[in-house]
Amino acid sequence: MAPDRGLVASKSSTRAWDALTPSLSEWILDATASMNFPKMTPVQASTIPLFVAHKDVVVEAVTGSGKTLAFLIPLVERILRLEECTKKHHIAAIVVSPTRELATQIYNVLVSLLSFHGPSAAAIRTSKKSSLAESDDEDELDNEPLQVFPAETPRVLPQLLLGGSNAAAQDLSKFLKASPNVLISTPGRLLEILSSPYVHAPQSSFEVLVLDEADRLLDLGFKDDLTKILSLLPKQRRTGLFSASVSEAVDQIIRVGLRNPVRIAVKVKGLNGVQDKKTPASLKMTYLVTPASQKLVALKELLHKVEPRPLRTIIYLSTCAAVDYFQHVLPSVLPSDMVLVPLHGKHPSNVRERNFTKFVNAASPAVLLTTDVAARGLDVPSVDLVVQIDPPSDPKVFIHRCGRAGRAGRKGLSVVFLQPGREEDYVSFLEVRKTPIEKLVEPKVEINEISALDLARQLQILVLEDRALHDKAQKAFVSWVRSYSKHQASSIFRITDLDWRDLAEGWALLRLPKMPEAKNFDIKTLHLPNVDWDQFSYKDKSREKQRKEGLLNKGNSPKRKVSVDEKGSSTIAWSGKLEQKATREVKRIKREAKRGFARSTKMTEEEKAHEAETQQMVAKVREQQLSLAKGDNDSFEGFD
Repeated sequence: MAPDRGLVASKSSTRAWDALTPSLSEWILDATASMNFPKMTPVQASTIPLFVAHKDVVVEAVTGSGKTLAFLIPLVERILRLEECTKKHHIAAIVVSPTRELATQIYNVLVSLLSFHGPSAAAIRTSKKSSLAESDDEDELDNEPLQVFPAETPRVLPQLLLGGSNAAAQDLSKFLKASPNVLISTPGRLLEILSSPYVHAPQSSFEVLVLDEADRLLDLGFKDDLTKILSLLPKQRRTGLFSASVSEAVDQIIRVGLRNPVRIAVKVKGLNGVQDKKTPASLKMTYLVTPASQKLVALKELLHKVEPRPLRTIIYLSTCAAVDYFQHVLPSVLPSDMVLVPLHGKHPSNVRERNFTKFVNAASPAVLLTTDVAARGLDVPSVDLVVQIDPPSDPKVFIHRCGRAGRAGRKGLSVVFLQPGREEDYVSFLEVRKTPIEKLVEPKVEINEISALDLARQLQILVLEDRALHDKAQKAFVSWVRSYSKHQASSIFRITDLDWRDLAEGWALLRLPKMPEAKNFDIKTLHLPNVDWDQFSYKDKSREKQRKEGLLNKGNSPKRKVSVDEKGSSTIAWSGKLEQKATREVKRIKREAKRGFARSTKMTEEEKAHEAETQQMVAKVREQQLSLAKGDNDSFEGFD
């Protein structure tokens, strides 16, 4: 069981399978071979014996190195080696994922693995038939008879929990009926289910907790949810953290949730020995320096010249609004037989699931236009090309984006577009982070200003066909500028260095939005088309009708001088100010009374007595100050 070529583990684990029972090790080998998974990788070989030896692990391995199987195999192994089945409504293992797509992928891999284990496969089929029968979806019911196993036979029954797809009550009802012992979930929904008094995770039953893409879980703001989840789980458990980039945030949760963890790092082995790289050796990572106005032309050239022609391509943009806009623009740039599929985090859950499935199962070459929601963990087959039109605002995400290609030894190409000037320093920045990239040489992308200008005019004509597309362009450009201003490498990506004229052509804008970032730019210098904004219409008849009614009302209303008050100024009549001041004072008194009442209800009797004594002292001080103001010669004698 030698390590795969190009990878080397930080721990020698040639005795991994010795820790397993012979029948179980044979079953796992047969299952992974039948599922066309690559042979056991170093990260899998390192993790399995550590879980068996009751060790917590923190695993950092390059993308595509088999981290999913590295935690699923020992998870299944621990449950199947139990002397008795997991009790009803008790949980034996939990896998937490930052995104719905990744959680769904982990669940599907686990179900595929368990299809080779008779008792588990029978339990999954029984649960599925029960769900389909309740939904009256008889077309999908499998009439094949179920194999019966003794009730005491250990088995693994997983349940997928996704926030936004079903109501929490539905997921809880399914849990109570099927009684699964493995939960694969996003953090929010998992916390809702674990908080139920009907769901149990005692120390006697709970075995393994896995946090996949652990650093991303914290980046997305799940830290509070994770802390609450850990508080609901027993301290005596096996915990594993898996990611391609272990950050400082993960170190914090290591101290909270893990007990003496063993850290495993899988590095890339180059031709000259072991290199401390964080990307697979089969992935070629490159960059292309191009102005913003020529990015789409460069993308068009790239997609036509890459050989062999990519079956799956992923294009990354920085914002959801940019995806909503460019999904209408890019079809004129892509080859005619390519299918374009948009995906971002603001899509409803059913749309996200449908679009992702469409991309994975597309019969013809397909392009996924997405944001960082599809940057981590997703194992999409046949992804040969990754194009980053916008470099990610978080440098750690760069590795994960590139890692969608070149998985499991498959060759892949990654290209990031950089604007000339200061952005070229991003190459050195990545090299310091041990993620070196080289200039794109093959295929040779030839672009010029004339072809870029022609494409910009072509896209502007496309935008002129529907005012709704112009609105999307304005919203997308504003969101992109704000995202650019928040880049973590702020010394490289600076708003002051942007060429607004070049950006307007690259985005096929009809006019530049009013933004504080561009307040010092002379809009008149832009070569933008002349547009009759009164006649520029929406294709949607209802929106166009609403727009025309607005223009008509605006034209019929008598012109009058707008008062200073209507402009939003604070200049108000003196009587109005007095009324506002009195209203604010009443509200302030009510707020203070409410706070005082809430505070007093939480006080003990001793604290209430102390508070009353303090109030008496304050009243005495005020009386003496008042008497002094009236000319009383009595001096302040102090407190009793």
